[in-house]
Amino acid sequence: MSAAQLLVVLDGTIVNIALPSAQRALGLTDGNRQWAITAYALAFGGLLLVGGRVGGMLGHRRAFVVGLVGFAAASALGGAAVDAATLFGARALQGAFAAVLAPAGLSLLATAFTRPRERGLAFGVFAAVGAGGAAVGLVAGALLTQYADWRWCLYINVPVALLALLGTRLVPADRPGRARVDVPGALLSVAGVGAVVYGFGRAEALGWGSAEVLGLLVGGVALLAAFVAVEVRASEPLLPMRVLLHRARAGAFLAITLVSVAMYGFYLFMSYYMQGTLGYSPVRTGLVMLVNVGATLVGSTLVAGRLHGRVPPAALVLPGLLVTAAGMLVLTRLEVGGANVLVLFLLPALVLTGLGFGCVMPPTAGLATAELSARDIGVASAAYNAAQQLGAALGVALLNTLAAGSAAVVDGYTNALMVAFVLLVGAAVVVAPLIPRSR
Repeated sequence: MSAAQLLVVLDGTIVNIALPSAQRALGLTDGNRQWAITAYALAFGGLLLVGGRVGGMLGHRRAFVVGLVGFAAASALGGAAVDAATLFGARALQGAFAAVLAPAGLSLLATAFTRPRERGLAFGVFAAVGAGGAAVGLVAGALLTQYADWRWCLYINVPVALLALLGTRLVPADRPGRARVDVPGALLSVAGVGAVVYGFGRAEALGWGSAEVLGLLVGGVALLAAFVAVEVRASEPLLPMRVLLHRARAGAFLAITLVSVAMYGFYLFMSYYMQGTLGYSPVRTGLVMLVNVGATLVGSTLVAGRLHGRVPPAALVLPGLLVTAAGMLVLTRLEVGGANVLVLFLLPALVLTGLGFGCVMPPTAGLATAELSARDIGVASAAYNAAQQLGAALGVALLNTLAAGSAAVVDGYTNALMVAFVLLVGAAVVVAPLIPRSR
């Protein structure tokens, strides 16, 4: 399950570094090259709720297998692409199968591990893989592009998917459900989430005041409002409102959304700063980012995983948000010509943000899937993944826009990271009344 989660998260970033090479090989234009990334994000984010319901209909293990096989096939197609249309289509197919794979994996995890100690460790490993996948994607993309070929950034998914497929023999079978797909709700959710994600992406290039961006965001919000109205009245809703109106689950969704806003913007700035200002190579940048991956692993397994069930979720989520905020605060002191930047600023920030993020993800994933029937656990898992996706898209667009608005590059980064710090502190205040304070 964690291997599959790695594929889903890693493919959101692994192509970024390979994109210039792919552009030269396939003749992509500056205007359309971003679709190699956007096509995946749109299909994944837009289809998540549908994918969650498909898992409930097919059975989560069967949906998991379908998602793995489809993801591997789409990756092979993208790696063999000879033109732009094939690459973009393959990336969209990857996103569509990832939308089935991700909620099925989290649902299986929640139902397969029921003892508190095992459950805490399982969620810890799963969360560490999910949190570190974006940074691992940058490392893998740099290494594969530099020492092999950009196509291996897609081909590499095939053996990983096959290994995960072999592992499904160890997963207990579950029964498929009898629910039908709520077609109006599905269409509204796909259009609404897709419009919002695409609007965030376009805001980076056009600015938040652009008519196109405002139209996409306002239209997306209107479509999502219509989705809620339809779901309230539907006999078999795609996303039952009882899933969202649960107090602790709402707190978990809010916490993971806001921490994703800060962290995915953080990953972007670290890459820009180390390569653009410090002159690091992509490989060296990726290796430094592995410090964050290691800290996330420690936070999610040795801290959150071991304490799961022994302490209240609030004792992990709230300190996790504040420790992540402290890591952002360290970087607001960056200077252009400062000495020992790696030791005094980057390493402490990478360790603190990794530890904090690692403490937030396992308990929020656990709360998102707690106290649910087999019928609802798939859509709850999908909603959790969708919250991460929307947070990541907003974080990259919002913080990048703030950074670009400053005359000096480093000043822009520090200003944006100060906003991320304030956002994380505010998140701790807002979710404090919602996250359970009892075990």
